[in-house]
Amino acid sequence: MQTTAVVLNGPRDIGLDTLTVAAPQAKDLVVQIKHSGISTGTEKLFWSGQMPPFPGMGYPLVPGYEATGEVVEAPQSSAFKAGDTVFVPGANCYDGAFGLFGGAARYLVSNEDRVTKLDGAMGAEGALLALAATARHAMAGPGKSVPDLIIGHGVLGRLLARLAVAAGAPSPTVWEIDPARRMGAKGYQVVAPEDDPRKDYKSIYDASGSTEVLAQLIGRLSKGGEIVLAGFYTDPISFAFPPAFMKEAKFRVAAEWDRDDLTATRALVESGALSLGGLITHSSSAADAPEAYQTAFQDSSCLKMMLNWEKPS
Repeated sequence: MQTTAVVLNGPRDIGLDTLTVAAPQAKDLVVQIKHSGISTGTEKLFWSGQMPPFPGMGYPLVPGYEATGEVVEAPQSSAFKAGDTVFVPGANCYDGAFGLFGGAARYLVSNEDRVTKLDGAMGAEGALLALAATARHAMAGPGKSVPDLIIGHGVLGRLLARLAVAAGAPSPTVWEIDPARRMGAKGYQVVAPEDDPRKDYKSIYDASGSTEVLAQLIGRLSKGGEIVLAGFYTDPISFAFPPAFMKEAKFRVAAEWDRDDLTATRALVESGALSLGGLITHSSSAADAPEAYQTAFQDSSCLKMMLNWEKPS
């Protein structure tokens, strides 16, 4: 089987190509992708050539770990059947291209254990499940606290804020330096950092990926407060020790979601407790993938770009 796929051949060298897809094995599903999202975090780093060494990294690379589509082939023993709408967090099924992510393709093959069934009515928003689960993973679990300050009002920052509100926690404050991105808050406030006088935050979540803001955040902590690094950071993280010492600051690194996060997040969305609405600001045909990736990475008005694979050629 062959498929049209987005292929990143090297930094800033991206386009569509035809790739051979590995034959499905036992417990594998063949999925026809309808929508795939473009990540402005890790995928941008691969596109720009700034990604530090990472397991499974290499060019050519098929990007995409936010994909939703329809099962077209499933084993008889599978819990899935043809016609099911599913979320797929990427796939490593291509001949001649790395599948570290692998979701930006018209067709892919994935083990059914990695696939999650969705309500078809979710449409393109179903591809946002990975980011929502990432936000949930940062917050949920023993010893974790919900944020009362969030840095960055991009998609991840908005999902963190929405999850905090859905949990019934006090409404968090969100910092955003771009005035255009301060819009769209529901149940919480978004302000410029310089307009926020508070210096007693117990739990600060950075969703910006910026290392430069860290020193400022230490000064905004209450004694014994925690800073959660929820973004992805390419530069070494450093800070002046005396301010952190005086605050008895704690630091935590949030990793990627696991299966329980995905299941819990899907339930929140299906129950209406968590909305994924208003996060997809741009959509493009997969045929225009090179331009779509540039827009996603360089246009500050683009929160989330979604590729439409209905007519990829």
